[in-house]
Amino acid sequence: YPGFKINKSKHLMDSDEVYTPYRRVLVTGATGLLGRAVYKEFKNNDWDALGTGYNRARPCFLKCNLLDEDAVRGAIQGFQPHVIVHCAAERRPDVVERHTEAAMNLNVHACASLAKEAAGIFLIYISTDYVFDGRNPPYGENDAPNPLNLYGKSKLEGEREILRHCPGAAVLRVPILFGEVEKVEESAVTVLWDRVQEGAESCTIDHCQQRFPTYTNDVARVCRNMAERALQDPSLRGIFHYSAKEQMTKYEIACAIADAFNLPSSHLIPMTEQPAGAGAQRPQNAQLECSRLELLGLSVEPTPFKTAIRDSLWPFQHDKRWRQTVFH
Repeated sequence: YPGFKINKSKHLMDSDEVYTPYRRVLVTGATGLLGRAVYKEFKNNDWDALGTGYNRARPCFLKCNLLDEDAVRGAIQGFQPHVIVHCAAERRPDVVERHTEAAMNLNVHACASLAKEAAGIFLIYISTDYVFDGRNPPYGENDAPNPLNLYGKSKLEGEREILRHCPGAAVLRVPILFGEVEKVEESAVTVLWDRVQEGAESCTIDHCQQRFPTYTNDVARVCRNMAERALQDPSLRGIFHYSAKEQMTKYEIACAIADAFNLPSSHLIPMTEQPAGAGAQRPQNAQLECSRLELLGLSVEPTPFKTAIRDSLWPFQHDKRWRQTVFH
């Protein structure tokens, strides 16, 4: 990659040398669920990482409106990353249906702006299993997309913008994600925590759509593997799939959460029919076939769901003493 050179800038401070890693990565959406994990993964593994955010921008992150082409250009030219991981998106299907224009701006137009500025930079675009209709799983990287909802359509258009303007980019499609959340509503997996904890009141949970809940820390490790390979081998490009392997409906996810925390699940009732007016249509089973990453030695073994969900939700446990009962 042009400009990829060792630049170990060191400053003398009280005779101690401060080392700045020479590999630079720009992470968009670094204040979001996946972006936080990606930023941390690179930062903890000898990369100089710069994270961008907008509504949730905070100290140590760059406030950058991805819809402002000048701001995007300024961020890239100022930092000169070797790699960009584009996590920023509107990823809530029902919100995309209600606020379509704003969502299309972020999910499609921002991709074009970013890709145009990414010449000579390895760009990873995070996409979704919702580009498929879920009628004939599993889906390989070369299978024809057919999104059922506007969210899936917007992400598919984003993929096409990325690859049109930046042919050397990589698209990484992932399924439903969960991880260390700032609030449980941040993930469609962890949001089930409140229903699990209610205990006394029975509640119905979807038992139709098949899901593959995937841990953000695992996706972040895949992104770093891809980035490090691409700096050695610029031929790494195109579409890739990564997914956990445990197949569950939302009802089964809720039961697994209860089991992980030694909580009862008898109040949870499986709902085997979709209610009318249930929001954006979702694919029945959009299982991703992930052999391309595996054959290249870039995949990671998914963290077992119960291990990952404990790590994600333990701060929200009312009684912190559960850790002794769960782990010992």
